[in-house]
Amino acid sequence: MILVTGATGNVGRELVHELDAIGAEFRVLVRDPARAAALPQRPERVVADLGDPATLPAAFAGADRLFLLTPGIGVEHTAHAVAAARAAGVSHIVHLSSFNVLGDPMPAMGRWHHEREQVVRASGMPATFLRPGGFMTNAFDWLPTIREGGYVLDPVGPGRYAPIDPADIAAVAALALTRDGHQGREYVLTGEELFTIAEQVKVLAAAAGRDIEVRAAATPEEAVTSRFPHGAPPALADAIIEGFALMRADTAGFRTDTVERLLGRKPRTFAGWCARNADAFRLAAV
Repeated sequence: MILVTGATGNVGRELVHELDAIGAEFRVLVRDPARAAALPQRPERVVADLGDPATLPAAFAGADRLFLLTPGIGVEHTAHAVAAARAAGVSHIVHLSSFNVLGDPMPAMGRWHHEREQVVRASGMPATFLRPGGFMTNAFDWLPTIREGGYVLDPVGPGRYAPIDPADIAAVAALALTRDGHQGREYVLTGEELFTIAEQVKVLAAAAGRDIEVRAAATPEEAVTSRFPHGAPPALADAIIEGFALMRADTAGFRTDTVERLLGRKPRTFAGWCARNADAFRLAAV
């Protein structure tokens, strides 16, 4: 039995569909059952909260594999999940981390994920660590300014990166959860195509059939505000600004062939992602 946390998020939702398609035995842990209404109906749903250890024993009972996704800052939710997994006899954790743990020096977002990885390692349970780069779904962060004025703020200029479709992360997670040989492995996952923000917006605009302007952000803080109109926690805002600076400095870009090696196919393209999600941007553009 596989237990999936974060089942309604960008990666978790795709993982649920992957596992359902191959007929895997699994259940999903959700805090809000209403948010899980759109998920496939076959898997069992259990209401629990990684922030409340008392709710976890029933969710973990009978599970022998765990997909662990704990967003935000801090290790508390990870520690609670690991403790519940150990008590339930889980024999394999597939943990969603970040390629930021590879930074030297390690940025703040990398340190947060590294601390969680250390909690999982300290448990002694076999684990697989997935370390993806930037998600294609981060393009949804541009929707506020597209709605406001048909533009995207670009804080990274010449910086390039290889965004990955969360569906590819989910496909790797499903492989690791259902096939032998992945315990103890660390997989750094990216897409195959390197883009600047301006190049991504050009692809997105073509898919949406609308003009979308790219404006250089006057300051990194302006870009953070555009994505979090109601404000981001100071530690998160600082980490995002640090990330923008690192992206701007990387004009070559970083990518791996891990997705292709594991799945036997090329990673999904950004153009394909844009085509599938064009309506959200078509309706938002002015």
